[in-house]
Amino acid sequence: MQLIIFEDEKTPRFSPLADLKPVFDLVTGCHSLRERFVSAAAGKRELTWHMRRHIAPWFRENNPDAVVNSVLEDEVMLVNGRLICDAAVMQFIESGRIGPGEAVVQNGNLLFCRTKAEPLHFSETVFPDTIDGMVVSGALSCVEVTGFTLLENLWDPMALHPAMMREDGAALSLGRIEGEVHPSAILVRPEAITIEQGAEVKAGAVLDASDGFIYISAGAVVEPVALLMENVFIAPKATVKSGARIYSNVCIGTGSKAGGEIEDSIMEPFSNKQHDGFLGHSYISSWCNLGAGTDTSDLKNNYSPVSIETAHGKMKTAQQFLGLLMGEHSKCSIGTRFNTGTVVGISSNIFGNGMPAKYIPSFSWGDGHTGNGEYDPDKAVETARKVMARRKIEMSAAYEAMFRSVAGEG
Repeated sequence: MQLIIFEDEKTPRFSPLADLKPVFDLVTGCHSLRERFVSAAAGKRELTWHMRRHIAPWFRENNPDAVVNSVLEDEVMLVNGRLICDAAVMQFIESGRIGPGEAVVQNGNLLFCRTKAEPLHFSETVFPDTIDGMVVSGALSCVEVTGFTLLENLWDPMALHPAMMREDGAALSLGRIEGEVHPSAILVRPEAITIEQGAEVKAGAVLDASDGFIYISAGAVVEPVALLMENVFIAPKATVKSGARIYSNVCIGTGSKAGGEIEDSIMEPFSNKQHDGFLGHSYISSWCNLGAGTDTSDLKNNYSPVSIETAHGKMKTAQQFLGLLMGEHSKCSIGTRFNTGTVVGISSNIFGNGMPAKYIPSFSWGDGHTGNGEYDPDKAVETARKVMARRKIEMSAAYEAMFRSVAGEG
């Protein structure tokens, strides 16, 4: 039986954060959803993947052994890619509790179903962009369940992040000081700290794990006089800049640069916030750059729940704390001040004298207010190519095609 992790009809809710990646590559806690599936399935199941067609060629290129948008067996099990996969999810799959012709549904979401491939009408040439879980489940015998966690809304990676950081921290191998630590660096509660071999902690840095964990991956550098405390995960080859204050549930992705004050935030791989300024309760996608002195507001003055605006309109989040949600390749100028719950699309160039709009569409040029221009896709591609080359990553034809498709040129 083929196991297919699929993108469903609710995937568009996660635009712009998932415009240039499958929804299961979104991060919450220390890991992406895909990493959680792979870890839980290791040694038990081979995973195959379904995703929107404009993403598939680039995904295949970066995962040459992956089976993508292909049905290989007569019987399939569909598993919703928005699930937070853990041992309980994999046990549910392996237990045989999902019978042939059965769909498992939670709050209007198809979580799992087991069916013959033929009724799905999928093939290499006609795999749909997203699979409508409710249509699929309507043709099967449905079982209602509770207790599973999945992303429902654009802000959910941040809403779930503190709990996932604590859960992920409990599963990490802590208490290993194997990298290079300067004698003047201070490690508080080293049994809750790991510094992997090849990592470096420089002079005067303070790693205070009194109220959580700190994990410094191989090749990462913590520069002098940086402060890290209370649940911090630094991925391989990331850099924490001198004088940075990194605390309270922060995940810094591979190759990223983090400076200033950061709390309760996710920075995907190869994002850049080197300078002073506050980043709170925010999701920064890959290849973004925050100019010096950029600040995000993550709490309203009247302490009421934050609302966001997207291409689909205004939405209430029920979150008291929510900062900036920024798609890939977007950049802002020095001194930019983002309001609570600001959403920025991909490849926007943000500048101006006032506070930017709370929703800035992809390929915007300016601050998102009326009268601003559009970022020419050809120029945006060339800028993105240069940015990626600085990290020694070549923009492939597949990546460029995916990029242009989001710009409406695909």
